[in-house]
Amino acid sequence: MSNEWQVIEEHHLEKEYSFRNFRHALDFTIKVGEMAEDQGHHPDIFLAWGKVRLTIWTHKIDGLTESDFIFAAKADQEL
Repeated sequence: MSNEWQVIEEHHLEKEYSFRNFRHALDFTIKVGEMAEDQGHHPDIFLAWGKVRLTIWTHKIDGLTESDFIFAAKADQEL
């Protein structure tokens, strides 16, 4: 996967972030999780050693909305 957001089947956004170690990946996961709670917009988050994958879509419509793209941009700012 590239380092850019991918639109998957016109249904969701996905991106994988790389980190130096588990601690940095966990710290990013916590930041994104707190942002998600504040906004009431909850991505799927996959955490592993040195990487985090985010999958974003609007569950209410089972697809993409403008808010998904805004959330993705804000997640990038958490780096």
